[in-house]
Amino acid sequence: MSKISDWTREQTIVAFNVYCKIPFKSSSKTNSTIIKYANIIGRSPSALNMKVGNFGRLDPELKKQGIVGLGNGSKLDETIWNEFNGNWEKLAYESELLIAQFQNKAIEEIVDFDVEYFPQGTERETLIRVRVNQSFFRSTILASYNQKCCITGLSIPDFLVASHIVPWKKDKANRLNPHNGLCLNSIHDKAFDRGFITITPDFKIKISDYFKDYSKENAVSDLFLKYENQTITLPDKFLPSQHFLDFHYQNIFRK
Repeated sequence: MSKISDWTREQTIVAFNVYCKIPFKSSSKTNSTIIKYANIIGRSPSALNMKVGNFGRLDPELKKQGIVGLGNGSKLDETIWNEFNGNWEKLAYESELLIAQFQNKAIEEIVDFDVEYFPQGTERETLIRVRVNQSFFRSTILASYNQKCCITGLSIPDFLVASHIVPWKKDKANRLNPHNGLCLNSIHDKAFDRGFITITPDFKIKISDYFKDYSKENAVSDLFLKYENQTITLPDKFLPSQHFLDFHYQNIFRK
């Protein structure tokens, strides 16, 4: 019987990518995402699922919820966690590049956008990197919120947006930080982006006085007013930063 080979650094980085992209409670050897990436890196679904569980034991947010993950993780797991947890731009691009390399593909072949009309040279590389990073951020945020809008609970994927709390243009360092993200439906994403609604640091929904002039409209009541002061549905991991929420409340919300 042949010995099972040790996990490589490259495989472990991809496993951390998967940890970010999948709701922790949904992880299992039969999960389609687990199966997909296990095949890509040449590991069994059971092995990849266990590796995701090993990362779970390192996540302090899961510990606070009484979720301890799996024990007996490797030193390599801790090394990868310490290297990439908080260094989201490095994790996003490096892990997606590895996923492409495991499949003997260029990175632009594995992302869901058309690069045929992209410019050549350095500008093309920059645009591809941005799109890859944006795709990773979206996958991470939607997975954290179990593919549901944190205000309404809507779960239709085409209507869901990985919304930045501190806008993309205002904080380059936290563009890919999953603690700077909320899963919102497209209507509430636009309202949040323009300051018509906000989420306070204690995770309460606040509606702008702007809507007072439209309060008699049923649609306004159903879409906005009824959510005033309700608590958003919190994610299993990557809790939205109270610091970022306070920034939005103080600087973007139309009080």
